[in-house]
Amino acid sequence: MKRFLYITLTLLLGFVFTSNVYAQPDRSTSKVGTTAAQFLKLGAGARAIGMGGAYTGIADDIFSTYYNPAGIARTGGAGQVAFNHANWLADITYDYAAASLNLTDMGTLFITFMSLGVPEDIVRTNEFPEGDGRVWDAKSLSLGIGFARQLTDKFSIGFHLKYLRESIWNTSADGFAIDIGTYYVTPFNDMIIGASISNFGTKMQLDGRDIQFNYDPDNNTNTGPNNVSAKYETGKYDLPLTFRLGLAMNVVNWNSFRVTTAVDAVHPNDNTEYLNTGLEFSYDNMLSLRVGYKSLLLRDSEQGLTFGGGINYEFAPNFTVMINYGWADYGRLENIQFFDLGIKF
Repeated sequence: MKRFLYITLTLLLGFVFTSNVYAQPDRSTSKVGTTAAQFLKLGAGARAIGMGGAYTGIADDIFSTYYNPAGIARTGGAGQVAFNHANWLADITYDYAAASLNLTDMGTLFITFMSLGVPEDIVRTNEFPEGDGRVWDAKSLSLGIGFARQLTDKFSIGFHLKYLRESIWNTSADGFAIDIGTYYVTPFNDMIIGASISNFGTKMQLDGRDIQFNYDPDNNTNTGPNNVSAKYETGKYDLPLTFRLGLAMNVVNWNSFRVTTAVDAVHPNDNTEYLNTGLEFSYDNMLSLRVGYKSLLLRDSEQGLTFGGGINYEFAPNFTVMINYGWADYGRLENIQFFDLGIKF
Protein backbone atom coordinates (compact mmCIF):
# COMPACT_ATOMS: atom_id res chain seq x y z
CA MET A 1 0.00 0.00 0.00
CA LYS A 2 2.81 2.43 0.88
CA ARG A 3 4.62 1.63 -2.35
CA PHE A 4 1.44 2.29 -4.29
CA LEU A 5 1.00 5.58 -2.43
CA TYR A 6 4.40 7.07 -3.21
CA ILE A 7 4.35 5.92 -6.82
CA THR A 8 0.88 7.42 -7.25
CA LEU A 9 1.86 10.75 -5.71
CA THR A 10 5.00 11.00 -7.82
CA LEU A 11 3.17 10.18 -11.03
CA LEU A 12 0.40 12.61 -10.12
CA LEU A 13 2.82 15.49 -9.80
CA GLY A 14 4.50 14.40 -13.01
CA PHE A 15 1.15 14.31 -14.78
CA VAL A 16 0.26 17.81 -13.58
CA PHE A 17 3.62 19.04 -14.84
CA THR A 18 3.51 17.40 -18.25
CA SER A 19 -0.13 18.25 -18.89
CA ASN A 20 0.68 21.92 -18.40
CA VAL A 21 3.85 21.69 -20.46
CA TYR A 22 2.09 20.33 -23.50
CA ALA A 23 -1.24 22.07 -23.18
CA GLN A 24 -0.09 25.07 -25.25
CA PRO A 25 2.98 24.00 -27.22
CA ASP A 26 2.59 26.69 -29.87
CA ARG A 27 1.39 29.61 -27.80
CA SER A 28 2.49 32.93 -29.29
CA THR A 29 2.86 34.79 -25.98
CA SER A 30 5.07 33.91 -23.05
CA LYS A 31 3.09 35.87 -20.39
CA VAL A 32 6.27 37.49 -19.12
CA GLY A 33 5.54 40.28 -16.66
CA THR A 34 2.07 39.04 -15.70
CA THR A 35 2.85 37.83 -12.17
CA ALA A 36 3.90 39.48 -8.94
CA ALA A 37 6.69 38.55 -6.49
CA GLN A 38 9.31 37.87 -9.16
CA PHE A 39 11.99 37.56 -6.49
CA LEU A 40 10.60 34.07 -5.77
CA LYS A 41 12.17 32.88 -9.04
CA LEU A 42 15.79 33.86 -8.32
CA GLY A 43 16.96 30.51 -6.93
CA ALA A 44 18.89 29.72 -3.77
CA GLY A 45 22.23 28.16 -2.87
CA ALA A 46 25.54 28.53 -4.69
CA ARG A 47 25.73 24.77 -5.24
CA ALA A 48 22.40 24.74 -7.05
CA ILE A 49 23.32 27.84 -9.07
CA GLY A 50 26.61 26.24 -10.14
CA MET A 51 24.65 23.25 -11.42
CA GLY A 52 22.38 25.40 -13.55
CA GLY A 53 19.50 25.27 -11.10
CA ALA A 54 18.99 21.55 -11.76
CA TYR A 55 18.31 20.73 -8.13
CA THR A 56 14.84 19.24 -7.80
CA GLY A 57 16.21 15.71 -7.99
CA ILE A 58 19.35 16.36 -5.93
CA ALA A 59 17.76 18.26 -3.03
CA ASP A 60 20.01 16.72 -0.38
CA ASP A 61 20.88 19.78 1.70
CA ILE A 62 19.24 22.77 3.37
CA PHE A 63 18.64 24.56 0.05
CA SER A 64 16.20 21.84 -0.95
CA THR A 65 13.74 24.01 0.99
CA TYR A 66 13.63 26.23 -2.10
CA TYR A 67 13.61 23.66 -4.94
CA ASN A 68 11.95 20.60 -3.41
CA PRO A 69 11.01 20.65 0.29
CA ALA A 70 10.72 16.85 0.38
CA GLY A 71 14.50 16.48 0.08
CA ILE A 72 15.24 18.04 3.47
CA ALA A 73 13.84 14.92 5.15
CA ARG A 74 16.81 12.90 3.85
CA THR A 75 19.69 15.16 4.88
CA GLY A 76 20.60 13.26 8.05
CA GLY A 77 22.15 14.63 11.23
CA ALA A 78 20.36 16.76 13.80
CA GLY A 79 19.89 19.69 11.42
CA GLN A 80 21.43 22.36 9.20
CA VAL A 81 21.77 26.14 9.05
CA ALA A 82 22.82 28.07 5.93
CA PHE A 83 22.97 31.59 4.53
CA ASN A 84 23.18 32.61 0.86
CA HIS A 85 24.13 36.06 -0.45
CA ALA A 86 24.23 37.42 -3.99
CA ASN A 87 24.88 40.82 -5.50
CA TRP A 88 22.11 40.70 -8.06
CA LEU A 89 21.82 42.73 -11.22
CA ALA A 90 21.68 46.55 -11.03
CA ASP A 91 23.13 46.71 -7.48
CA ILE A 92 20.18 44.74 -6.07
CA THR A 93 21.00 42.59 -3.03
CA TYR A 94 19.50 39.13 -2.59
CA ASP A 95 19.69 36.87 0.47
CA TYR A 96 18.31 33.47 1.41
CA ALA A 97 18.65 31.76 4.79
CA ALA A 98 17.25 28.53 6.16
CA ALA A 99 17.50 26.28 9.20
CA SER A 100 16.23 22.76 9.78
CA LEU A 101 15.79 20.44 12.75
CA ASN A 102 15.37 16.69 12.39
CA LEU A 103 12.73 15.35 14.77
CA THR A 104 13.86 11.72 14.48
CA ASP A 105 11.01 9.54 13.18
CA MET A 106 8.51 12.42 13.22
CA GLY A 107 10.13 14.23 10.29
CA THR A 108 12.06 17.45 9.68
CA LEU A 109 10.94 20.96 10.58
CA PHE A 110 12.46 23.98 8.83
CA ILE A 111 12.19 27.74 8.52
CA THR A 112 13.26 30.02 5.65
CA PHE A 113 13.93 33.69 5.00
CA MET A 114 14.30 35.37 1.62
CA SER A 115 14.81 39.06 0.89
CA LEU A 116 15.56 41.29 -2.07
CA GLY A 117 16.40 44.97 -1.73
CA VAL A 118 16.75 47.89 -4.14
CA PRO A 119 19.14 50.57 -2.80
CA GLU A 120 17.74 53.93 -1.73
CA ASP A 121 17.48 56.66 -4.35
CA ILE A 122 16.30 60.26 -4.27
CA VAL A 123 12.74 61.23 -5.25
CA ARG A 124 12.72 63.29 -8.44
CA THR A 125 9.76 65.37 -9.64
CA ASN A 126 9.12 67.85 -12.47
CA GLU A 127 9.62 70.72 -10.02
CA PHE A 128 12.72 69.16 -8.41
CA PRO A 129 14.50 67.03 -11.03
CA GLU A 130 17.60 66.80 -8.81
CA GLY A 131 15.59 65.57 -5.84
CA ASP A 132 13.06 67.03 -3.42
CA GLY A 133 14.77 65.93 -0.21
CA ARG A 134 13.02 62.57 0.08
CA VAL A 135 14.31 59.07 -0.71
CA TRP A 136 12.59 55.89 -1.80
CA ASP A 137 13.45 52.19 -1.96
CA ALA A 138 11.84 48.84 -2.78
CA LYS A 139 11.96 45.57 -0.87
CA SER A 140 10.65 42.03 -1.18
CA LEU A 141 10.38 39.53 1.66
CA SER A 142 9.41 35.91 2.22
CA LEU A 143 9.14 34.15 5.60
CA GLY A 144 8.47 30.43 5.52
CA ILE A 145 7.94 27.41 7.71
CA GLY A 146 7.78 23.84 6.47
CA PHE A 147 7.77 20.18 7.28
CA ALA A 148 9.07 17.11 5.46
CA ARG A 149 8.91 13.42 6.25
CA GLN A 150 10.18 10.14 4.89
CA LEU A 151 7.15 7.91 4.38
CA THR A 152 9.45 5.04 3.44
CA ASP A 153 13.20 4.64 3.02
CA LYS A 154 12.73 5.53 -0.66
CA PHE A 155 10.01 8.17 -0.65
CA SER A 156 9.65 11.59 1.02
CA ILE A 157 7.11 14.39 0.89
CA GLY A 158 7.43 18.00 2.04
CA PHE A 159 5.43 21.20 2.45
CA HIS A 160 6.55 24.82 2.72
CA LEU A 161 4.13 27.63 3.74
CA LYS A 162 5.31 31.19 3.03
CA TYR A 163 4.23 34.72 3.90
CA LEU A 164 5.11 37.19 1.13
CA ARG A 165 5.45 40.96 1.10
CA GLU A 166 6.53 43.41 -1.60
CA SER A 167 6.85 47.16 -1.08
CA ILE A 168 7.90 50.23 -3.00
CA TRP A 169 8.17 53.45 -1.04
CA ASN A 170 4.87 53.71 0.95
CA THR A 171 2.92 51.10 -1.04
CA SER A 172 2.96 47.36 -0.39
CA ALA A 173 1.29 44.05 -1.23
CA ASP A 174 0.96 40.90 0.91
CA GLY A 175 0.21 37.28 0.11
CA PHE A 176 0.62 33.64 1.09
CA ALA A 177 1.95 30.68 -0.87
CA ILE A 178 2.70 27.00 -0.42
CA ASP A 179 5.29 24.69 -1.99
CA ILE A 180 4.76 20.92 -2.21
CA GLY A 181 7.43 18.41 -3.17
CA THR A 182 8.04 14.67 -3.52
CA TYR A 183 11.34 12.76 -3.62
CA TYR A 184 11.62 9.16 -4.82
CA VAL A 185 14.75 6.98 -5.00
CA THR A 186 14.21 4.48 -7.83
CA PRO A 187 15.66 0.95 -8.01
CA PHE A 188 17.59 1.91 -11.16
CA ASN A 189 21.08 2.79 -9.87
CA ASP A 190 19.38 4.84 -7.10
CA MET A 191 18.29 7.42 -9.67
CA ILE A 192 16.20 10.10 -7.98
CA ILE A 193 12.92 11.50 -9.29
CA GLY A 194 11.95 14.78 -7.69
CA ALA A 195 8.84 16.82 -8.36
CA SER A 196 7.58 20.07 -6.87
CA ILE A 197 4.95 22.76 -7.21
CA SER A 198 6.13 26.16 -5.97
CA ASN A 199 4.29 29.38 -5.13
CA PHE A 200 0.70 28.17 -5.24
CA GLY A 201 -1.19 30.86 -3.38
CA THR A 202 -3.10 34.11 -3.22
CA LYS A 203 -3.08 37.04 -5.61
CA MET A 204 -1.19 40.19 -4.62
CA GLN A 205 -2.46 43.77 -4.84
CA LEU A 206 -0.62 46.99 -4.03
CA ASP A 207 -2.13 49.32 -1.43
CA GLY A 208 -0.85 52.28 0.59
CA ARG A 209 -0.79 56.03 0.89
CA ASP A 210 1.12 56.56 -2.37
CA ILE A 211 -2.01 55.68 -4.36
CA GLN A 212 -4.32 57.94 -2.33
CA PHE A 213 -5.42 61.41 -3.45
CA ASN A 214 -8.11 64.04 -2.88
CA TYR A 215 -10.81 64.22 -5.56
CA ASP A 216 -13.35 66.89 -6.57
CA PRO A 217 -16.27 64.97 -8.21
CA ASP A 218 -17.58 67.89 -10.29
CA ASN A 219 -14.23 69.65 -10.71
CA ASN A 220 -15.69 72.80 -9.18
CA THR A 221 -14.42 74.05 -5.83
CA ASN A 222 -17.53 76.25 -5.37
CA THR A 223 -20.12 73.47 -5.52
CA GLY A 224 -20.70 69.97 -4.17
CA PRO A 225 -18.33 68.00 -2.00
CA ASN A 226 -14.65 68.80 -2.42
CA ASN A 227 -11.45 67.03 -1.43
CA VAL A 228 -13.10 63.63 -1.30
CA SER A 229 -10.65 60.99 -0.13
CA ALA A 230 -9.98 58.56 -3.01
CA LYS A 231 -7.33 56.19 -4.28
CA TYR A 232 -6.27 54.63 -7.55
CA GLU A 233 -7.43 51.09 -8.19
CA THR A 234 -4.55 48.63 -8.57
CA GLY A 235 -4.68 45.23 -10.21
CA LYS A 236 -4.51 41.82 -8.55
CA TYR A 237 -1.74 39.58 -9.86
CA ASP A 238 -1.00 35.87 -9.55
CA LEU A 239 2.16 34.51 -8.00
CA PRO A 240 4.82 32.91 -10.27
CA LEU A 241 3.54 29.35 -10.01
CA THR A 242 6.24 26.89 -11.07
CA PHE A 243 6.16 23.13 -11.77
CA ARG A 244 9.46 21.24 -11.62
CA LEU A 245 10.30 17.66 -12.50
CA GLY A 246 13.90 16.62 -11.84
CA LEU A 247 16.13 13.59 -12.36
CA ALA A 248 19.49 13.04 -10.65
CA MET A 249 21.91 10.12 -10.58
CA ASN A 250 25.51 9.30 -9.71
CA VAL A 251 26.94 8.22 -13.06
CA VAL A 252 30.37 7.59 -11.53
CA ASN A 253 30.89 6.46 -7.95
CA TRP A 254 34.38 5.03 -7.72
CA ASN A 255 36.34 5.00 -4.45
CA SER A 256 36.46 8.64 -3.36
CA PHE A 257 35.47 10.10 -6.74
CA ARG A 258 31.85 10.81 -7.65
CA VAL A 259 30.15 12.40 -10.66
CA THR A 260 26.50 13.42 -10.33
CA THR A 261 24.33 14.50 -13.22
CA ALA A 262 20.99 16.27 -12.96
CA VAL A 263 18.30 17.71 -15.21
CA ASP A 264 15.16 19.69 -14.37
CA ALA A 265 12.20 20.32 -16.64
CA VAL A 266 10.48 23.53 -15.56
CA HIS A 267 7.07 24.91 -16.45
CA PRO A 268 6.30 28.43 -15.13
CA ASN A 269 2.89 30.07 -15.46
CA ASP A 270 4.45 33.29 -16.75
CA ASN A 271 6.93 32.08 -19.36
CA THR A 272 7.70 29.27 -21.77
CA GLU A 273 9.03 25.88 -20.66
CA TYR A 274 12.76 25.23 -20.28
CA LEU A 275 15.40 22.81 -19.01
CA ASN A 276 18.16 23.19 -16.41
CA THR A 277 21.12 20.81 -16.53
CA GLY A 278 24.11 20.30 -14.26
CA LEU A 279 27.14 18.17 -13.37
CA GLU A 280 28.98 17.88 -10.07
CA PHE A 281 32.45 16.35 -9.66
CA SER A 282 33.21 15.48 -6.06
CA TYR A 283 36.29 14.10 -4.31
CA ASP A 284 35.87 12.40 -0.95
CA ASN A 285 32.61 14.35 -0.45
CA MET A 286 34.84 17.26 0.54
CA LEU A 287 35.92 19.10 -2.63
CA SER A 288 33.47 19.75 -5.46
CA LEU A 289 33.47 21.37 -8.89
CA ARG A 290 30.24 22.07 -10.76
CA VAL A 291 29.09 23.15 -14.20
CA GLY A 292 25.66 23.60 -15.70
CA TYR A 293 23.44 25.31 -18.22
CA LYS A 294 20.38 27.26 -17.11
CA SER A 295 17.15 27.98 -18.96
CA LEU A 296 17.88 25.83 -22.01
CA LEU A 297 15.08 26.30 -24.61
CA LEU A 298 13.62 29.30 -22.73
CA ARG A 299 12.39 31.91 -25.19
CA ASP A 300 14.49 35.13 -25.31
CA SER A 301 16.61 34.04 -22.36
CA GLU A 302 19.75 35.89 -21.26
CA GLN A 303 20.78 33.02 -18.98
CA GLY A 304 23.15 30.23 -19.90
CA LEU A 305 26.42 28.78 -18.60
CA THR A 306 26.99 28.32 -14.87
CA PHE A 307 29.83 26.93 -12.79
CA GLY A 308 31.03 26.82 -9.21
CA GLY A 309 32.74 24.87 -6.49
CA GLY A 310 32.61 24.10 -2.81
CA ILE A 311 34.23 22.66 0.30
CA ASN A 312 32.62 20.45 2.95
CA TYR A 313 34.95 20.13 5.91
CA GLU A 314 34.15 18.01 8.95
CA PHE A 315 35.75 19.75 11.92
CA ALA A 316 34.35 17.23 14.38
CA PRO A 317 31.87 14.36 14.37
CA ASN A 318 28.43 15.75 13.55
CA PHE A 319 29.85 19.21 12.79
CA THR A 320 30.53 20.01 9.13
CA VAL A 321 31.07 23.45 7.60
CA MET A 322 29.99 23.97 3.98
CA ILE A 323 31.25 26.84 1.80
CA ASN A 324 30.10 27.20 -1.82
CA TYR A 325 30.50 29.58 -4.73
CA GLY A 326 28.35 29.82 -7.86
CA TRP A 327 28.63 31.93 -11.03
CA ALA A 328 25.92 32.38 -13.67
CA ASP A 329 26.08 34.09 -17.05
CA TYR A 330 23.32 36.59 -17.85
CA GLY A 331 24.37 37.55 -21.37
CA ARG A 332 24.04 41.27 -22.01
CA LEU A 333 23.33 41.74 -18.30
CA GLU A 334 26.80 40.30 -17.51
CA ASN A 335 26.80 37.82 -14.60
CA ILE A 336 25.84 37.16 -11.00
CA GLN A 337 27.78 35.45 -8.22
CA PHE A 338 26.40 33.49 -5.28
CA PHE A 339 28.15 32.72 -2.00
CA ASP A 340 26.78 30.55 0.78
CA LEU A 341 27.92 29.32 4.15
CA GLY A 342 26.31 26.43 5.98
CA ILE A 343 26.71 24.23 9.04
CA LYS A 344 25.51 20.65 9.39
CA PHE A 345 25.30 19.27 12.89
